[in-house]
Amino acid sequence: MEERYLTVALGKGRLAKKAMECFEKIGISCEEMKDKDTRKLIFVNDEKKIRFFLAKGPDVPTYVEYGAADIGIVGEDTILEENRNIYEVLDLGFGKCRMCICGPKSAEKLLKNGELIRVATKYPKIAKKHFYDEKHQTVEIIKLNGSIELAPIVGLSEVICDIVETGSTLRENGLVVLEEVCPLSARVVVNQVSMKMEHERISKLISDLKKTL
Repeated sequence: MEERYLTVALGKGRLAKKAMECFEKIGISCEEMKDKDTRKLIFVNDEKKIRFFLAKGPDVPTYVEYGAADIGIVGEDTILEENRNIYEVLDLGFGKCRMCICGPKSAEKLLKNGELIRVATKYPKIAKKHFYDEKHQTVEIIKLNGSIELAPIVGLSEVICDIVETGSTLRENGLVVLEEVCPLSARVVVNQVSMKMEHERISKLISDLKKTL
C-alpha cells in the first residue's frame, strides 16, 4: 500500500519561515516555498511524502481539528483562543512573547480592587478565562480587530488584553504591563485521529524536531 502524504498547516508569515528552517534542519525542505512570487497554496516534498500549506494563523487549529492537516504549527495565543480538539505536542521555542493585561498606570488599582471594568482585546476567550476563571473578576469584554492600544487612550476601555513582544508600542502610547496572563511561543499541534493512524511517522517527526531545539 502506498504511503500517504502527511499534511502540515503553517501559520503565514514569520512563523512559517521559522518553521521551515526547523524542517530543513531535519532534512525536509521545500524549495518552491522560497519563491516569493509563487501563487501556489500547497507545496510538496515527494521524497519525504509530506506536503505543506500556508493558512492564516487563527485557521490552523481548525484545519488540524477537522483533519485537513495532520500537523499544524501556530502560536500558543491562537491555540488558546480557538480552543479546538487537538493535541499540543511541542513548544518550538521561537516567536516568544507574552499575553498581558495592559493599560495606563492609573488602571492598576481598578484591577487590584476587582472593579467592573471594560477590557478591549482580539482574544475574548483568553481574556474571559483570565478574569472570570482565574481572578473571579467581572469585566465587560470588547472584541476589537486591530490597534488594541487605542482603546484605553480614547476611553473605549480601561485596559487591554494583548500580546506584548518588546513593549515599545505600549511605551509610545503611555501604557504599561499591569498583569501577565501567560507566556506564548510557536507550538506543534496534531490531529487526534492522525496521531493514532500515523503514530510512528508523526512521533518520529516530533522527536526529530525536538532534537533541533
